[in-house]
Amino acid sequence: MKGSDHKPDFLFDKVNYKILLVGLAVIAVGFLLMSGGGSDNPKVFNESVFDFRRIRLAPTVVLIGFGITIYSIFKKSK
Repeated sequence: MKGSDHKPDFLFDKVNYKILLVGLAVIAVGFLLMSGGGSDNPKVFNESVFDFRRIRLAPTVVLIGFGITIYSIFKKSK
């Protein structure tokens, strides 16, 4: 039977999966940048919650990661 040599068809190429993994890693880095900044004592306010890293940098990194993953989905295969 000739069907035994059939290679499975993947939805994306190898390059698409690599770009997708890079995008997911960038999203993970963005969420890691967003974490922390809490206070041990709930009655004490910690100003580090509103610093540049958590308010501007981390959401920007996450959005860039989403952009990379969307690019990996729409990238045409050869």
